[in-house]
Amino acid sequence: MRPAFLPEGLYDESKLVSHSGAKKQNTIAQLWHQNGRCPEGTIPIRRTKGEDVLRASSVKRYGRKKHRTIPKPRFADPDLINESGHQHAIAYVEGDKYYGAKAIINVWEPKIQQSNEFSLSQLWILGGSFGEDLNSIEAGWQVSPDLYGDNNTRLFTYWTSDAYQATGCYNLLCSGFIQINSDIAMGASISPISDYSGSQYDISILVWKDPKEGNWWMQFGSDLVLGYWPSFLFSYLADSASMIEWGGEVVNSQPYGEHTATEMGSGHFPEEGFGKASYFRNIQIVDESNNLRSPKGVGTFTEQSNCYDVQNGNNGDWGSYFYYGGPGRNSNC
Repeated sequence: MRPAFLPEGLYDESKLVSHSGAKKQNTIAQLWHQNGRCPEGTIPIRRTKGEDVLRASSVKRYGRKKHRTIPKPRFADPDLINESGHQHAIAYVEGDKYYGAKAIINVWEPKIQQSNEFSLSQLWILGGSFGEDLNSIEAGWQVSPDLYGDNNTRLFTYWTSDAYQATGCYNLLCSGFIQINSDIAMGASISPISDYSGSQYDISILVWKDPKEGNWWMQFGSDLVLGYWPSFLFSYLADSASMIEWGGEVVNSQPYGEHTATEMGSGHFPEEGFGKASYFRNIQIVDESNNLRSPKGVGTFTEQSNCYDVQNGNNGDWGSYFYYGGPGRNSNC
């Protein structure tokens, strides 16, 4: 399978020139590439080992997120969200029908305090209510010792059609996402990583709904179509999304005690700016005409801005962008 249509207005990022100094990865590198590539007609699948499964809370929950990990910007109750242990710093749009989203995401390796915590930066494509029937497609990078057994920064996807209860999983750990690309392994380490006050690296992710077949496709970089989520997996997303979110998420495993020191993004607050704070740039949505365009009415949301914060803006080079993240525990958190 291949998508019948790409979104209109998709530009070649390898030809973009930016004064920012961020290095665009025309050839996406993953650490496993040092040992070779997969033959044409096959796909790379990260090996699941016994110790991977043993780290999970149960075999049944292996490769799944805990219930209720989506931020609810418009009607958020901080006490309720802190109870789940998940904290966010995001930009979002809602109110229209959305058929995809895109972003160029700065790549870092945040420090994780405890093995049962994670830090990720991703886009969310959401349909339905925030109840038991929530549909979500997610893609980005994450550091998750519990899932992978190390602190490497890894490319990941996730999906659910029932608010993380019984459906969906990370990467290829259950049926759902159908990969067609032999170059990129889901869950594999990304290289290189940005340095504080040094070289900056970012990756591009696009997820869009094929207007002919109805499947949700994912592209990585400027031209690597990785695979798709079949339309039949979803109820609300079989039609369209009602909200798009971009940003960071961490797990604070001690929501009623001392705050975790797990970092989000670069581990530094947005006001430090380029080269120090993590960013999303050129964020876009796919509209009902299959056109990529800048989102209108972008809101921002964070549960505790003194732990993790977000600041958005707009300019010619970066379009709609935002800086986000933070260190977690500090004198104000």
